[in-house]
Amino acid sequence: MPKQHSKSKKEESVKLGLIPSIKLKLAKQKDRRKLREQTKVKLHKSFKRSYREDYDRKTEIPGLMAHTALTFKIIFQNKKIFIPLIILIVLSNIILVGLMSQESYDTFRDAVDETNENITQGQLGNLGKAGLLLIGTITTGGLARGMTEVQQVFMVILLLITWLVTIYLVRHILAGHKIKLRDGLYNALTPLISTFCVLGVIFLELIPIFIVIITYSAAISTGFLETPFYALIYFIFAALLTLLSVYLVSSSLLAMIAVTAPGLYPMTAVNTATDLIAGRRIRFIIRVFYAFFVLAICWIVVMLPVIFIDNILRENIEWLESIPIVSVFLLNMTVFSLIYLATYLYLFYRQLLDMD
Repeated sequence: MPKQHSKSKKEESVKLGLIPSIKLKLAKQKDRRKLREQTKVKLHKSFKRSYREDYDRKTEIPGLMAHTALTFKIIFQNKKIFIPLIILIVLSNIILVGLMSQESYDTFRDAVDETNENITQGQLGNLGKAGLLLIGTITTGGLARGMTEVQQVFMVILLLITWLVTIYLVRHILAGHKIKLRDGLYNALTPLISTFCVLGVIFLELIPIFIVIITYSAAISTGFLETPFYALIYFIFAALLTLLSVYLVSSSLLAMIAVTAPGLYPMTAVNTATDLIAGRRIRFIIRVFYAFFVLAICWIVVMLPVIFIDNILRENIEWLESIPIVSVFLLNMTVFSLIYLATYLYLFYRQLLDMD
C-alpha cells in the first residue's frame, strides 16, 4: 500500500508539471490569435512581415501517384452513381447546347487529309491523322465552336451542376453514407449562387492574363516584338502578370471546393481557402498540373482509338458519315474530366482540413 501511494503521488506530480506547460502553450496560441484578429494581419496580405513559422506548415499528404489512384478508385468503385451522372449531363448538353458540328469536323478532317497528301505524300498514316485530328479538335475548341450566347450560358450552368453534384457525392461517399444520384441532384445545388460569386472573384483575378493576351495581340500587329530588347521586356512583363494570376487563382480554385460547405458565404470561403493554402501553394499548383497531365493521357488513350476507328469506318461504310461518333465521345470525356478534377481537388482539400 505505501508503494502504491508513493507511485500515485509521482503520477500526480508529473501531471501537475505538464498541465501548466500545456495551459501556457494554449494561452500563447490564444493571445496570438487575438492579436491577429485585432490587427487584422493575414499572411502575405499586408506590409508587415510574415514569419516563416507562421506559414511553413507540414503537409504530410499522399504522393501524386497515390492521390491519382485514390481519385480513380473513388470514381470507379462508385460507377453506378457516376456513370448515370455522365449520361444525364451528356444528354442535357445535347438537348440544350448541342454537339460539335459534324460539318466542321468533316472540314477539319479533309484539311488534314490534304495536308497529308501535299506535305508528307500520304506517309502520315491513319494513326498520325487521328493524332492531328485529336490535337486540332481540342486546341480549336471543338465543343464550343459556333455556340450562341444562350447555348454558352446553358453550358456553363451544366458544368457548374456537374461540379457541385460531384463534390456533394464524394463528400458523402467519404463519410460512409449510402448516397444516390438523385440525392445529389436535389441537394447539391444549394450553393449555386455562392459558386457564381467565387467565379466572379476568379474572373477578376484573371485580369492580368487578359491584359497579357490583349497586349500580345497589339504587340504582334504593331511589330513591337521584332526588336529583341523590347521582346525581352515584354516577356518579363507577361511572365510577372501570369505568375500573379496563377498565384491568386490557386487559392480561389480551392475556394470553389470550400464554398460547397453548407452555410458558408463566398468571401468567407475565399478567405478560408487563402489561409488554408498559405505555405502550400506550390504543392497545390504542382498537383493541379499533374492532374491535367493525367487527364491528357486519358484523352489520348480513349480518344485516339475512337478517331482512328472512326476514320477507318467512314472510308468503308457510307451511312456512318452522318453519325457524330467523335463528338459524342468528346462530350463524354469532357464531363468525365470535370468529375475527375472535382474529385481530385476535393480530396486535396479534405486532406488539408484533416491536417489542420
